[in-house]
Amino acid sequence: MARARDVLARPRTPGGGRDDAQSRTVTDQAAHENFPVAPFFLPRAWRRDLMAVYGFARLVDDIGDGDLAPGGGDAARLGLDPERDAEDTLALLDALEADLYRVFSDRAPGPLHPLMRRLGPTVRRCGLTPEPFLGLIEANRQDQRVGRYATYGDLLAYCELSANPVGRLVLGITGTASPERVRRSDAVCTALQIVEHLQDVAEDLGRDRVYLPGEDMKHFGVTEADLAASTGSAPVRSLIAYEAERARELLNEGTPLVGSVHGRLKLLLAGFVGGGRAALRAVAAADHDVLPGPPKPTKLSLLREVGATLRREG
Repeated sequence: MARARDVLARPRTPGGGRDDAQSRTVTDQAAHENFPVAPFFLPRAWRRDLMAVYGFARLVDDIGDGDLAPGGGDAARLGLDPERDAEDTLALLDALEADLYRVFSDRAPGPLHPLMRRLGPTVRRCGLTPEPFLGLIEANRQDQRVGRYATYGDLLAYCELSANPVGRLVLGITGTASPERVRRSDAVCTALQIVEHLQDVAEDLGRDRVYLPGEDMKHFGVTEADLAASTGSAPVRSLIAYEAERARELLNEGTPLVGSVHGRLKLLLAGFVGGGRAALRAVAAADHDVLPGPPKPTKLSLLREVGATLRREG
């Protein structure tokens, strides 16, 4: 999911017990993201629907990354055996996909997982289709099979599954989708995904994943051993600078999306673009050495970039 910093609305889920606890956990996770998820200035209905989509995206990512809470609770909620299937990522993703289809079905018993039950009203209210959600699930399946990307084109194809559906869902929730806006949104979301990959090179390598194109690593003379170092060599920093410039170009391509909408949605989208620009500035300020840890923008830097985006696209 695109990452957030703003204070989030804390939506309430009807009912109680585990459903409420799950909703609180998701809201707490959203509050620690890098980019706005559902900031306070949005209409309440939008905040509720964005948080419902975030809950799904957070769940599928936690499954894919092996970050579910211990104890097998999510496996049980998806109808699996918590002892046998709690660590079977592909089985969990298959069960999540089956539960997603229950969200789009009128047949009983309906979705099993509380986050999926919460998603149902959003899907119906906004007329959302299964495709963006299926893309996010497939991206996490791909993470189980593919840990390296030979070309930049291969990486873009992955981002089409892992990032672009998020922007399309935001446009669907806000009722502002059009072919041109979808194209611009895809550029922004792919840029944000690449920025996140650049910030998390060391963490991803620890998961046996490298999201830097192999052809570019070869061109700059960078090996995976170089990426495992505690600090970036000159070739590594040159490679990161090159990929950061690609992300900046994608942000530039997508930025007119901000100027194509109005009101509070304009501010939200400026937050996404400004957040990406601020993150790129943080990477540059670290001299493109991302190996000691993810370079993070300050709140002031983020606000400046959001303001600059609004002025350019006002």
